[in-house]
Amino acid sequence: MVIAERKPLTDILDKLRPYRSILIAGCGGCMTVGLSGGAREVALMAQEIRLACQALGREIEVFEHMAERQCEPIFLEELIEDIEFVDAVVSLGCGVGVQALAEKFPKTVVLPALDTRFVGMPEKHGVWVERCQACGECIIDQTGGICPIARCSKNLLNGPCGGSQNGWCEVGEGIPCAWSLIYERMARLGEVEKLSSIQAAKNWGKADGPGKVVKGGRSREVGE
Repeated sequence: MVIAERKPLTDILDKLRPYRSILIAGCGGCMTVGLSGGAREVALMAQEIRLACQALGREIEVFEHMAERQCEPIFLEELIEDIEFVDAVVSLGCGVGVQALAEKFPKTVVLPALDTRFVGMPEKHGVWVERCQACGECIIDQTGGICPIARCSKNLLNGPCGGSQNGWCEVGEGIPCAWSLIYERMARLGEVEKLSSIQAAKNWGKADGPGKVVKGGRSREVGE
């Protein structure tokens, strides 16, 4: 699931200075589940903006809308009539949602209200942890189902480094060493011998540049 965090209200208000009417658009997909862009967050942001602008003596009209998913243009069709009456759209969607809005409405200013962080999984209610960086070349069959790119602080494909101590990473307190976790899981699976194979340097080209998926296979737009 895509995880995002809301930008500070002061930053959002600063971006809104030129506009007198805005539409705050939420997302019923990842952002709702991640508690960052659902109906509750849309209503809260709308109220905060109204009150803050009132205190500053700034006039602004704030409208609200929830899209089922911002990342799919078909779900943005219902915004067409509302878009005509506002100066800008404030998106409570991930980075893909913001771009989908901008492409769907090329003559409308679209402002991001969230910072997209990572692809994660729930650790407990209201807490998500990074598990994937969408690097384009998955090797976790070689590492016991644990991603060294997302979970090792140094993104090491061959580890552990010399800084890990007693299963903990040197980078910060309370961060487990990903390679200790990998070794322990591989030992439980009886597949430690797989770790003796040196992983080649990562081909970051598979993660760089604009890409697209066609019929289940990935192709690069650059150079096509």
